[in-house]
Amino acid sequence: MEIDLHLPACRSLKAKRAVVRPVVEGVRSRFRVSVAEVGDQDLWQRANIGVAVVGATTSHIVDVMDEIERWVWAQPGVEVVSMDRTWMEE
Repeated sequence: MEIDLHLPACRSLKAKRAVVRPVVEGVRSRFRVSVAEVGDQDLWQRANIGVAVVGATTSHIVDVMDEIERWVWAQPGVEVVSMDRTWMEE
């Protein structure tokens, strides 16, 4: 899953880190998935976050991704520009 965020209140990279870090750490700890900022590191008001979810069944993975999506949408200080899901199968 790739999440593109707009951070309207950020005026520096330091302010951006203060907003993005809780989102990344929250997703990682709450949902037990791999997550990292994967793009737009040099832009103050944009963040691109990548999330990897692995599971035994497609329905479980979809449920986890749906929960992550709802959780990110509810975070203060971020506006979700887009969310894109890419599937890799064995």
